Amino acid sequence: MHPASPFVRGWVALAAIGFFFGRDTFERMLQGGPLIDEQVAGRAPWLLLGGGTVLVLTVAGYVLSWYFTRYQVAEGYVRVNTGFLFKQQRQARLDRVQAIDIVQPLLARIFGLAELKFEVADAGESAVRLAYLPMDQARQLRATILARAAGVVPDPEHPGAAAAEAPEYAVLTVPPPRLVGSLLLSEQSVFILLGAVASVVLSAVTENRSFYLYLIPAGLGLVAAYWNSFTKGYNFTAAISPDGIRLRYGLLDTQAQTLPPGRIQALRISQPPLWRIFGWYRMQVNVAGYGTAGNNGEGSSRTTLLPVGTFAEVLTMLSLVLPDPGTAEPVRIFTAGLNGLAGASGAGGASAAERDGGFVTTPRRARLLAPLGWRRNGFTATDTALLIRSGRWWRQLVVVPHQRTQSMALQRGPLARRFGVVDLVLHTTAGPVSPRLIQAGIAEGKALLDAQGARARAARKRQTSEHWLDQVKPLVAAPGPEAEPVAAAPAQAGPPEAGPAEIPNVNRPGPAGAVDPETSEKEGLQHG
Repeated sequence: MHPASPFVRGWVALAAIGFFFGRDTFERMLQGGPLIDEQVAGRAPWLLLGGGTVLVLTVAGYVLSWYFTRYQVAEGYVRVNTGFLFKQQRQARLDRVQAIDIVQPLLARIFGLAELKFEVADAGESAVRLAYLPMDQARQLRATILARAAGVVPDPEHPGAAAAEAPEYAVLTVPPPRLVGSLLLSEQSVFILLGAVASVVLSAVTENRSFYLYLIPAGLGLVAAYWNSFTKGYNFTAAISPDGIRLRYGLLDTQAQTLPPGRIQALRISQPPLWRIFGWYRMQVNVAGYGTAGNNGEGSSRTTLLPVGTFAEVLTMLSLVLPDPGTAEPVRIFTAGLNGLAGASGAGGASAAERDGGFVTTPRRARLLAPLGWRRNGFTATDTALLIRSGRWWRQLVVVPHQRTQSMALQRGPLARRFGVVDLVLHTTAGPVSPRLIQAGIAEGKALLDAQGARARAARKRQTSEHWLDQVKPLVAAPGPEAEPVAAAPAQAGPPEAGPAEIPNVNRPGPAGAVDPETSEKEGLQHG
């Protein structure tokens, strides 16, 4: 590791030691008194000796930890040896790497250093953490590991040569004003506003001003949550490269994620009520290794594929996650999943499912269980993924690739038995997305259980290797001398009916914003 790593890792401990031994002296200095109290003057040598000993031991501990840390990339594994008294070796198979992150805390950015994280399917704990490396070395090591994980065979004449970093093409960037607007119109703002109104009403009715005191901690918590979300989502940028989807974000602490193709286990697109005014959506994913860390700020940002975006940007990110949508009409189906609402049979004998993108919804007999959402709750399946939608006001669409279905379960309680409905739960890796079809008819639920099991088995049989380059063709062709990065998806944010005729193909280099109209969905978007 870099020689400055001990200081970058241990500055908090050094600051705590300085605060503990220097707090009284600092307070006396502010009050204009003597720096050393007469009562402790006789004990000053012992205090200095004790403080110096603790400081030396702390620094020595971090230096020894840095000195005895070694890493190796060889024979299909990345290994890290640590420890002076208690030695430990951690290793991860390269073909099981789920994601690679480059993290730069503020102090590390000052020194030009970065931490490299290799995520594997270990329920949220990073299998390997290299802290800290020079930024150029971290990027080169990431490129080498991604190339080995993808199945690229190194040159026999130079087996130890580092792989060149793959080119990338920008897809979209979230503007800061939109990020601020999404925070102000978020669910937290609604609850705080309702709490403020309730406090004012109670104070007026009871003539007790103490209700206003409850707003102080709520306001402080809201400001802290807003600041954390803003710093984590600031300058959010998505790009595509041959080694996967690259995400960059952060104001003070920056982070660069690389999600290899096919490693996303499940995806959720959600829309809070107030976001419908501007047509904004949020996208979150389950990735093996990230686990259920979505409850804290870091975990939430790492599982966010798009913090806030328009309908066109959602389609663009979907084309990266699910390059083959498995249907000839992806926009119509995804539009029905996000904004659709089942109705009665229409003219010409078309059924509600046919007019609603093929979604099968809760039977009418169970409408009392969800008076507002029974026409929204439903599912449909394409050749490559299962789509589950729910929510009338808080809209959600969950997408699960067939090969990522781990297991399934049918569940129903006493009320569900009374109305003849059942819930279908799909089990994937841990994360913020919990695929669950609610209140489906018994016949539809049983048929879906059998059909989804068959689709999952067939999809897994087609995946015969963990190396993604053995399964798919490259996302991005080698850029020519005059090639320019592909621009973001079409910028129109109008109603879905006026949207593009197909999901934008951002995977193919060409003129800015160009989409090949003669390429079919399954050919132009095929990957993974």
